[in-house]
Amino acid sequence: MASAEPNWLNQQEKDAWTALTSVLTRLQPSLNSQIMRDSNITHFEYIVMSGLSDAPDRTMRMSDLAAAAGAGLPRLSQVISRLAKRGWVTRHADPGDARCVLATLTEAGWDKVVATAPGHVNEVRRLVFDHLTKAQVAQLATIGHRIAAAHDGK
Repeated sequence: MASAEPNWLNQQEKDAWTALTSVLTRLQPSLNSQIMRDSNITHFEYIVMSGLSDAPDRTMRMSDLAAAAGAGLPRLSQVISRLAKRGWVTRHADPGDARCVLATLTEAGWDKVVATAPGHVNEVRRLVFDHLTKAQVAQLATIGHRIAAAHDGK
């Protein structure tokens, strides 16, 4: 049985897609390089610790943290293990639901996030926000939320 003809991208969509993929492939390595050089952690480790720093009691269920960080549980578990060895995160059973595991940012982890954040924010500003108008920032937020929601199946 023959498959249906794809709904090919028009020129405007191709241009937008090319721009988006260029941003995606360039931004992550640049952010990772800066944060590794300045703070000796990966960008993903920072995302995980930053997510915990914003959570109530600096604690989240691993499944929720994985979703927030855009990672699968196996990858998150490996990162949490590395962070725990450095004393920045603890992992423990959820007292309210023994089937769930919680991750908690320690005081040392909080200190690491606080020390790392200024350099990270400066790099994000340099690479992204310094090149956009306020209206473009608002558009970027709207676009990002719509794409993320579609990806999450919402």
